[in-house]
Amino acid sequence: MAGPLSWNITTGLDTEQLDGLVARVHQELVQDPDPPVMPGRMWALGLYKSVVLVLFLLRQNPVQEVAAELFGISQATVSRRWTALLPMVEKVLATHVPDPTEASAGRIVLVDGTLVTTWDWSSEGTTMFSGKHRDTGFNLQTAATLAGDLLAVSAPVPGSRHDMHAWRQSHFPEAFAEREGIGDLGYAGSRLFTPRRKPPGQERSAGDKRANRSVNTLRAAVERAIAHLKNWKILATRYRGPLTRFPDIVKTVTALTFYTRGW
Repeated sequence: MAGPLSWNITTGLDTEQLDGLVARVHQELVQDPDPPVMPGRMWALGLYKSVVLVLFLLRQNPVQEVAAELFGISQATVSRRWTALLPMVEKVLATHVPDPTEASAGRIVLVDGTLVTTWDWSSEGTTMFSGKHRDTGFNLQTAATLAGDLLAVSAPVPGSRHDMHAWRQSHFPEAFAEREGIGDLGYAGSRLFTPRRKPPGQERSAGDKRANRSVNTLRAAVERAIAHLKNWKILATRYRGPLTRFPDIVKTVTALTFYTRGW
């Protein structure tokens, strides 16, 4: 006989982490004087599976109609659970997100930007198109250690803005002001150490090439951190929701990433 479902692949959490998260969400709901949902009145789908549903939407990024069919509920119920519980998940896990200045103490900080693709919302007057990536989306700044451990994720900015602008708009310059930092050529002009540019009309010297290879080898760690962050497919495959909700999704995924790694 098959045992109870673990939901590990569905949610990205092990059983202990999932049970702990559901318990925290339940406690938060019963203590809320005006909760968005009542745990005892979630007849279509109980609280446990409702939290699993929210994590599934973040982890796998299916369309809501697919999630509704898999969970045996209506698309409207999926939408209601998503709207009600996503903020609760972020709220109860917020304490797992470390202060970036404290977390980076004594460490070299690696910084890189990544594009999270979205639907083309140009009809709404937004400027989401990234010329570098030839696609629409948000620019997220990510900081990591030389070991590839995530330190921080910035608030999103429109994909039309380059990494230097996104860096300046983020909290990173202040958070890592006392740290040695490394970035790619997109951060030239910042206080970060970057590879050496090719001199106008000349080739790079052998010394410059060796130095750049060393820098790029070190920078691979932040790319690994981004890859781990994008295990939450809502950041890796095209985001289809309202743009106004995306900052909350970034905060929730960031909190979940630290939570699953034991912060």
